[in-house]
Amino acid sequence: MTELTKMKLAEARDALRKGDVTSVELTEACLKAIEGADALGAFVHKTPEIALEQAKAADARIKAGDAPAMCGLPIGVKDLFCTKGVPSQAASAILEGFTPEYESTVTSQLFGAGAVMLGKLNMDEFAMGSSNENTCYGPAVNPWKRTGDDAKLTPGGSSGGSASAVAADLCLAATGTDTGGSIRQPAAFTGITGIKPTYGRCSRWGIVAYASSLDQAGPMTKDVRDAAIMLQAMCGHDPKDSTSADLPVPDFEAMLTGDIRGKTIGIPKEYRVEGMPEEISKLWDDGAKMLADAGAKIVEISLPHTKYALPAYYVIAPAEASSNLARYDGVRYGHRAKLSQGEGINDMYEKTRAEGFGLEVQRRIMVGTYVLSAGFYDAYYNRARKVRTLIKKDFEDAFAAGVDAILAPATPSSAFGIGEMKTADPVQMYLQDVFTVTLNLAGLPGVAVPTGLDSKGLPLGLQLIGRPWEEGDLLNTAYALEQAAGFVAKPAKWW
Repeated sequence: MTELTKMKLAEARDALRKGDVTSVELTEACLKAIEGADALGAFVHKTPEIALEQAKAADARIKAGDAPAMCGLPIGVKDLFCTKGVPSQAASAILEGFTPEYESTVTSQLFGAGAVMLGKLNMDEFAMGSSNENTCYGPAVNPWKRTGDDAKLTPGGSSGGSASAVAADLCLAATGTDTGGSIRQPAAFTGITGIKPTYGRCSRWGIVAYASSLDQAGPMTKDVRDAAIMLQAMCGHDPKDSTSADLPVPDFEAMLTGDIRGKTIGIPKEYRVEGMPEEISKLWDDGAKMLADAGAKIVEISLPHTKYALPAYYVIAPAEASSNLARYDGVRYGHRAKLSQGEGINDMYEKTRAEGFGLEVQRRIMVGTYVLSAGFYDAYYNRARKVRTLIKKDFEDAFAAGVDAILAPATPSSAFGIGEMKTADPVQMYLQDVFTVTLNLAGLPGVAVPTGLDSKGLPLGLQLIGRPWEEGDLLNTAYALEQAAGFVAKPAKWW
């Protein structure tokens, strides 16, 4: 039974259609694996009753011949997605006890396609973090370990629980969200595939907001084909989300030919940052050679405003967060602080937020409030918005010059130990996003693909950046890279 959990979405889908296995059997195998994996801290709200009910319904649909691609496939859902009747806390103590009476559009579409929800997954609080240490549940743990070292490693963040669960074969795939790299960085840290689609491709309705102009949902899967299958089920126009694009959703899986002959791949010189580890640099060069051997033309490009991306991001994202998180005050839902005799509503607001928000969330709210304040709005926020426009234009110029996709590292390092980077200087953690935030600022699609192991035996990933709305073409390039890299390594089970 345990071998069932190692299946990918595509092979499980085919096995279900052939009758080799049932969704109930597949779901029970995953539930058993989850029960034995508490050491990973990946699943924070388990939903076995819902899963088995959905699996039985999926089996009936498959038997009746009414089975979309995701039908009967067990997945995990990041705790940022509101799921009807199931705790949806965004890993924050301030939302303790909150069970929505509605379903997010993305999970509605997945469940409508017959997907099975095994439970909710750990994450950084309100998606703020790069290590899954900022969470009311305790950190999620990477199933990978360094060779000869027993230290627990981060799975990355904020979608760390999703990455850990998929890499450890607790579920066949998982939902993630990406505001500055929160799908791609954890995917790279755990040796899986993660795609952040174009902003507006997936509805944000029912996903707890961090930074509304940057957040985007996407799948985290075991390979590129699975990412194509799941992304198609997650996409589509949603009238409830004013930023949702009314565009047809292509058959992403059908576009996976692996043929990239004649494609032009850009290598941005600005991404060769000072102090880049030799292993990351070599991985990047090897990836470019793999794509060249597959028939692509490799050209050096310039994205001149890259160096301003990280500071611009850490102005815009906290500014939007300070506005979005103002709704958590203890009045209507979630945690409410106990008041002493004579204390009023302002005391309740202050106490509730002090008790409910973690330190990183408090830090970003304070930064955001500061940059939006009357004396600093133009100096910080408006200037960051102008920089964002320039970053977007850099990409537009590259694509206009004939570049089809851009190849870059996904992360500046392999996974680090839990607690290793939790220093008094949060900027060190923020630098984890150095290669990923540009896409969110420009609204572009990006996919992380595992392509090798470092000297410590940990996975390393490369990132491909595509033209807006051309996820199919981007996934095909990623498929060619995946085929050439031949990454099949799995973590040795210790949990």
